[in-house]
This record gives sequence, C-alpha cells and structure tokens, in this order.
Amino acid sequence: MKWALLRNGLHQSSGRKAVFITSVVLTTLYAIGQLIGLIALRGHQDAPALVVSVTGVVALGWAALPLFFTGGDETLDPTRLAMLPLRPRPLVRSLLVASLIGIGPLFTLTLAIGSAVAVARTPAAAGVSVLAVPLVLLVCLALARAVAAGNIRLLTSRRGRDLALLSGLFIAVGVQFVNLGIRQLSSPDGLAVLRPLADVLRWVPPASAIDAVRSAGEGAYPLAAGQLALSLVALLLLLWWWERSLTKLMTTPDGSTLQAAPERTAAKAGPAGLLPAGRVGTVMLRTLRYAWRDPKSRASWATSLTIGLLLPVISYVQGNPNVYMACGAAGLLGLQMYNQFGQDSSAFWMVAQTISSPRDAYLELRGRSLALILVALPYTAVVVLGSVALLDRWAVFPETMGLSLGLLGALVATGALASALFPYSIPQDSGYKNVAPGQGGLAWLSILGGMLGGAVLCAPLIALTIWLHQSGSEDLTWLLLPVGAVYGVVVWLIGLRVAAPRTAARLPEILTAVSKG
Repeated sequence: MKWALLRNGLHQSSGRKAVFITSVVLTTLYAIGQLIGLIALRGHQDAPALVVSVTGVVALGWAALPLFFTGGDETLDPTRLAMLPLRPRPLVRSLLVASLIGIGPLFTLTLAIGSAVAVARTPAAAGVSVLAVPLVLLVCLALARAVAAGNIRLLTSRRGRDLALLSGLFIAVGVQFVNLGIRQLSSPDGLAVLRPLADVLRWVPPASAIDAVRSAGEGAYPLAAGQLALSLVALLLLLWWWERSLTKLMTTPDGSTLQAAPERTAAKAGPAGLLPAGRVGTVMLRTLRYAWRDPKSRASWATSLTIGLLLPVISYVQGNPNVYMACGAAGLLGLQMYNQFGQDSSAFWMVAQTISSPRDAYLELRGRSLALILVALPYTAVVVLGSVALLDRWAVFPETMGLSLGLLGALVATGALASALFPYSIPQDSGYKNVAPGQGGLAWLSILGGMLGGAVLCAPLIALTIWLHQSGSEDLTWLLLPVGAVYGVVVWLIGLRVAAPRTAARLPEILTAVSKG
C-alpha cells in the first residue's frame, strides 16, 4: 500500500514527480557528504560527542515531524485503516515495515551508519554497531508513528491544522538556535563544546545505542550492553504506546458520532466595548478576531511576535549587542498591514459591498491599521524596554523607541497603499502556501516595494539620529521619541489618505486578485 500511494501520488502531476526526484537527489547527495564527513572524523577525540549529539537531534526531529506535516504521508493517519479487518499488533508491524520506505529513513540510516563507523575502533565495537544502527532507525520510526497515532485526533482537527500552520514559526526559531550552535562549533574549542550535551544524551535513546559502540570499543562491555538495552526498552515501550493508541482509535467514537454541544450566545460585553463606535470600531473588532481565529492570520501574527522578540536576544547571544535590533519588532508587525484584502480571501466581496466611496475605503483602512497599532504599540514598548535592560543602555531608550514608532507608521502607510495596488490571493486549502499560483511576482512586488518605500520614509528620522550623534548633541537624542511618534502618526495618516481613493477605484481588480486562490 505504501508503494502504491507513493507511485500514484507521483503519477498525479509531472511537477510533483519533479519535486520528489529533486528531493531524493538532494537528500542523497547530502547524506553521502555527511557519511564521508563522519567517516573522516574516525579517530577524532570529539567524534563520540558529535555523533551522540547529532543522533539525539535527529530523533527529536522525528518526534516533532508528525506534529507539523501529518498530511505529507497518508499512512501516518491510522484512522484511514479503522474499517479494515486488521488487529492493532499486526498493523503495528506492517506500518513499521512500511515506514522504512521514504527519504527520511534513508537519511537516518546513512547518519546511523556514518556515526557507527566514526566511533567503532575495534572488532567488538563493529559487532555492536550491527545491532546499534538498525536500533537507531527503528526507534526513530516508532517514535514518529507513536506520536502521530497518539495525537492524530488533534492533528486532523482544526486545532491540528492551526498547529501545522505554526510550523513556520518553530522552524524559524529552530534555525536561529542552529545558527547559534554553528557559531559555538566555530569557536576555538570546536567540537569540545558538545561534550556536556553528549554526556546527557548518551543515556537517552536512541543516542545511547550509538554510544554503546564507543563503549564497546573502549572495552566497557557491561556499559555497552546497558546502553543497547536502554534503546531496546525504549523501542518496546514506543511500540506498546503505538499499539495502545491504535486500539483506542479503532474502538472509541470520534467527534463525528457524538452529539454536538449546544451553541453558546456570544457575549457582547468585555474589551470589545472599549473600541470606537461606528465602522472603525467594527473593522477593528473584525480584524482582531481574524488574527485570533483564522489559522493563516494567527500563524502570521505569532511568527512576527515571536521573531521580533527573539531578534535582540539572538543578537546579544551571538556577541553582536545592538539595541537598534529592537526596531525589528515594529518592522515585523508593520508588515502585517501588507495585502490586507488578500488576508480576507473570498470573504472580501462582503466587505467590498460596503465600500462605495473613498470615505468608506478610508474608514476601512483606518480600522484595520488601528487594530494593528493597538497590538504593536505596547508590544514594541516591551521589546525596546527589554533590549535596553538587557544591554544596560537606558539612555538610548528614547531614540530607539522613536525610531521604532516612525518605522511602524511608515510600514503601515506603505502597507495600506500596497494592499490597494498589489493585492494577491492567499490559498486557504494549504497550510504551506501563502501565495496563489501565478501571483508570486505580485507578492514580491508588494512586499519589496513597500519595504523600500518604508525605508525612504524613515530616512529623515535615521538622518536626524546620525546627525545628533555625529555632531556631539547626544544629550538631545531624547527628542527623537516625540519626533518619531509625531512623524509616525503623520506618515500613517497621509498613507491612508493616499491609499483610500485608490482602494475605492480598484475594487473590481482587488476582488479578482484575492479570489484567484
């Protein structure tokens, strides 16, 4: 069945086949290069620390993969097999064997072989590696399957799709930590910095199986046997958890067979009552609800908020303390103003029915931008305060905050104009596509053009900051806070005034563009 699913999927389109073949070729080349690199480390004093750490990280990746990419493999969803006359235990064995087919298992097997070769120094160690390599692969596969089966009801629900959309956030954050790790490995200590991590992971399956090869090579046979036994016990426990989850899935009802709970009447009181009356307040409430309830919008907001918060911290940890990195928080949130109408998708036609004049368009844009500013102002203040506190440079708070406010106003202004001139559709049927086919050029033009416009609008503030520092008038840099705030408000209002008539005039084109997905 796994071969049939793979073959039929490739027959659906030549593009999918090309992507698959390209992925196989690139993964194979990378795996071969990694294998050669690990073999070259054979005999290096820190090779055991490296292979144990890498094995632990790969196992973590196998555990997290099903949480974000369940839809990539139909056999990860055991509910598809619930109607077949199969018992859980034989099904576990069959799915485990089927899991060996794929790019991921090939990559993991190559990594395990290279790791074993790197630390196997004696015939006894080579013998242990014959057991350790398949054990590493089986533990990783069983871990992925057990996690998928234990959480499949969540992953196939709307909340699960929301989690999948947030995968970009976790990947972006993970890339930053990988970057930090690479910088640490480039230090004079080299691979020695991995020793404390390896001392912990050598007792965590399946990394313990790889370390058993090293233990056997050093003559510590009882230790090697214990580490292999630890990974074997972990494999058996994972298989038991997997079988138990399959039994529960096949014998308990799901949400489709349960009576729906009665709907509750939405309360009208609360923070929503503090919003302005009229169209502006209504648009603000709608925008904030989209940001909270719509999976695409929520993922975009969460990514901007998290990355903006991490930018100053990562810069500090990397040894490049720069308080102006806090301005990135305002910049990332300002980008949320771009493609405002595309974020509504096909629902924008209802909004378009209420826009009959530039005045209506102005109020619509004003409400959307105020909802963004309502979140951006306190968030930017918190990030800037945290940055100056981290670096202990309280004197630069006024200028940093002023520059952030000016940048926010400039990006909101250019975002409103770009939303009217370069709208594009955001597909709602895919968690991994943010631009409809054929509209990639519009997306790049909207974002890059808007960012360049924002940079031009911020040029006066940047020039004023540089002049105050170069002229020795640093005691006057506190003026940048009120100047930046006023400048940001003025640019924001002018941007809305410029974008409103263009929005009203281009409603048919905007409707056509945002409905293509």
